[in-house]
Amino acid sequence: MDEIVALSKRRGFVFPASEIYGGLGSTYDYGHYGVLLKNNVKNEWWRSMLVERDDIVALDSAIMQHPRVWEASGHLEGFTDPLVQCLGDCKRRWREDHLREAIEAEGGDPGAELRCPECGGELSEPRNFNLMFQTHMGPVAEEGNEVYLRPETAQGIFINFKNVLNFARKSPPFGIAQIGKSFRNEITPGNFIFRTREFEQMEMEFFVPPGEAEEWHRKWIEIRQDWYLDLGIRPGFLSVRAHGSDELSHYSSGTSDIEYLFPIGWSELEGIANRGNFDLTQHQEHSNEKLAFHDQKTGEKYIPFVIEPAAGVDRAALAFLVDAYEVEEVEGRERTVLRLHPRLAPVKVSVLPLFSKEGMPEKAREVFDAFRKAGIQAEYDEGGSIGKRYRRQDEIGTPWGVTIDHQTMEDETVTLRDRDSLEQVRIPIADLVAEISTRLVAPWRSPKADSGS
Repeated sequence: MDEIVALSKRRGFVFPASEIYGGLGSTYDYGHYGVLLKNNVKNEWWRSMLVERDDIVALDSAIMQHPRVWEASGHLEGFTDPLVQCLGDCKRRWREDHLREAIEAEGGDPGAELRCPECGGELSEPRNFNLMFQTHMGPVAEEGNEVYLRPETAQGIFINFKNVLNFARKSPPFGIAQIGKSFRNEITPGNFIFRTREFEQMEMEFFVPPGEAEEWHRKWIEIRQDWYLDLGIRPGFLSVRAHGSDELSHYSSGTSDIEYLFPIGWSELEGIANRGNFDLTQHQEHSNEKLAFHDQKTGEKYIPFVIEPAAGVDRAALAFLVDAYEVEEVEGRERTVLRLHPRLAPVKVSVLPLFSKEGMPEKAREVFDAFRKAGIQAEYDEGGSIGKRYRRQDEIGTPWGVTIDHQTMEDETVTLRDRDSLEQVRIPIADLVAEISTRLVAPWRSPKADSGS
């Protein structure tokens, strides 16, 4: 993980937030390549939800909702973690359940008396700590105008269920999808962008007739697992784990996590839950708005059950970075490369004039402009030796490099270099855009999957 953190900062993926002021705990800023990577992750999620299906519609709900939304959902009362604080020298705060899980994972007795993992000091009695960030609406902070930054995007979907029914001409089974920021005042965030207090979610609520809920739950587990595999995650590093009865949320009759083998161990990448009709029922009771679906064909009225695939953009981006990262030896020299799926790569093709003379930069600019006009994310780079430029592009995951050289000036062909195989072929400039466009939609498999690394 330290190598991923170092690469992310060095190559402009992720920086510590407020770094010049010493940082702010577990908050991060995304640099140029990080923004492009995250946008590509989100675009692929939208593609899978909206372009490849006709039973899901999009939504973008507000970050601040009426406080009664969180009363109905149970977040005001039950969205808490058990907090313990060190009474010794370090005064650090910990989640009691995480400490006990760590002890159990090491073969110890999770019921034993806990000590501070940092300094060994005595710990306070646990108390419930609400994870929602509270603020105030209006010019002055006073009682009665408290609002909360949403801890999840799901509730914005549930309270818009009736609105969507009125315009979308959909009937169960159908889904409402959204991507947006959520905020949780985590006691112990950490492990880079794996767990932060401000993060972005990709959530979809799939509304189904009650009798079809279990079948759709199984379907969505498979669909979402295939999404990661199709984007290059190695099969051996992905697994599905069903929650035990003691892990289930109060609203869930079944939840399975898609887990990835991060450097920190197997950890949740995405959860797929059968939420039943808990949420719609709660909002119907608290708002006095009827949220049942009336099937015009059968005359049946029911409150739909909900299957929820919920993923984190930041966590997915981290998994793709980790899975793509490789250090290898090429011709006696060490090469760091990100073998990202071409559709996820921040830059698809780099354009590199061999020399900054003899008309090569001008010709390279023509090639670069052709990619831009075609909507292909390209990067022009003429700084340093060609070898250093190749290495720089390898580190940000650029799948292909185009080199303009002496032969280009004679016959209008260029060298096209492949990031993964290092194969170099000559290709006419006139064919470049079509060639890269074709490669972007072609099936792709990570070379790491074949090597077993």
